Formats: sequence, structure tokens, C-alpha cells
Amino acid sequence: MNVDTPMVRIAAVGDVHMADDLRGRYSSALAALPDQADVLLVAGDLTQHGLLEEAAAFVAEFAPCGVPVVTVLGNHDYHSGRESMIRELLERGGITVLEGENTVVNTPNGRIGVAGAKGFCLGFTGRCAANFGEVQMKAFTQHGIDSAATLRQAFDDLDADVRVALTHFAPITETLHGEPAEIWPFLGNHLLGEAIDAAEADLAIHGHAHSGTERGTTPGGVPVRNVAQPVIQSAYAVYELPIGARV
Repeated sequence: MNVDTPMVRIAAVGDVHMADDLRGRYSSALAALPDQADVLLVAGDLTQHGLLEEAAAFVAEFAPCGVPVVTVLGNHDYHSGRESMIRELLERGGITVLEGENTVVNTPNGRIGVAGAKGFCLGFTGRCAANFGEVQMKAFTQHGIDSAATLRQAFDDLDADVRVALTHFAPITETLHGEPAEIWPFLGNHLLGEAIDAAEADLAIHGHAHSGTERGTTPGGVPVRNVAQPVIQSAYAVYELPIGARV
């Protein structure tokens, strides 16, 4: 790569599961973010039980980090049925929340476009749920199918120098290695990966798989990064993307 190729810098983390007793855990590391990255992407599970006080702790910890913060919600954030209120609280704190939507962050070296959706379970080719049988099974499967359609929608009209997919659930199995194979269908969805490939994204970020592997690649060649905090073992990981090329 030419040393003069402009780069954008993306910090990412997921599954921080904030609560009052974790306030201060990340603040010292986050203070260094403006010197290291242009944006912070958070791949869901901001809270432990989906409570508003936990979301408030997340805002207090992450909103002052000095760079734009963009997030999707995770399954934990839905647990108490307060996901709409959590979103409102985050947005009042200056944090961008995506679900079938996109946003563009302007940086000195280029525009970072982020398409976001939580995603859902379903499984992977040859090992996924079938949209057949009982109404409960059809509802589960359809929600997985719809989650991928939501991610595809998020890429609509996204015009940026680099385009990043941000989900909670995993789009490939490669970043699930370390988790028991029996639970992979509950950790991700191959249709998310297909949506990422169809969009020709430059990078895909996800969380959810606490015992998984950081790095993988979609069948179409898009780099995938599992940034669940227990995987990256730090407050965030930083990925540099050259304008016009994949990492």
C-alpha cells in the first residue's frame, strides 16, 4: 500500500454490559480515543438487563469520549422491554443509535459510513432454522430473515468513502470459533453475511460471541471483526481502513 494512502481509524467494542458498579471502568482508556480513532462503534449489549439506569451509566461513561459514538442495541438491551426508551436516552446523550438506518461521520481523511442493525439468530448454511412447521418456529425464523433485510435497508443510499456494517449478532461462523458449535445458530445469521457482501462493505463489526474469535472474512471477502469486550480484552480495538481498499 502506498504510504500516502489516506486512512480512517475506527475504534470498536461491544458487550460492555454497563451498570452503576462499572462506572469508571473504561473512562481512562476512552480519554485517549481522540488521538487514536475518528469514531467509536459499539456493537450492542450496552447494558446488562436493559434497564434505563444501566443505559444512563453507559452514556455517562462513553458519551464524553471525544469522538462520535455510533451504536446498535443488543439482546440484553431488549431484555426489559425498554429498548425504545434506551434509544431515546442514548440519543439525548449525543449517541447515534441505528436500526435499519445509516449515518456518515466526516473525518479529515474521508467519510465513514455506518449501516447498523441488531440482527438476530437463524444459523448458518446447512445448520439454520427452517421457515416451516409450528407458528412459533415460523415466527423465530422470519425474525431472523427480517433482521437481514433490515441490515440491507440500512445500506440503502449510504454514500461514503468507506462503508461499515455494524451488528450485534454475527454474520459468519469464523468469528464464533471458541463458542460451542451447538449454540452458533443462536449467535448469528448467514443472511447478515449475505447482506454485507451484497452491499460490498469495507468492514463488518459485531459482538455477542463472548468466547469467539476476533477476525474472520465473509464469503465475499469482507473483513469481519468480533469486538465483544471479552474477546478483544480492552476498552476498544482500533482498525485502520485505507480509502478505496479493504483492511
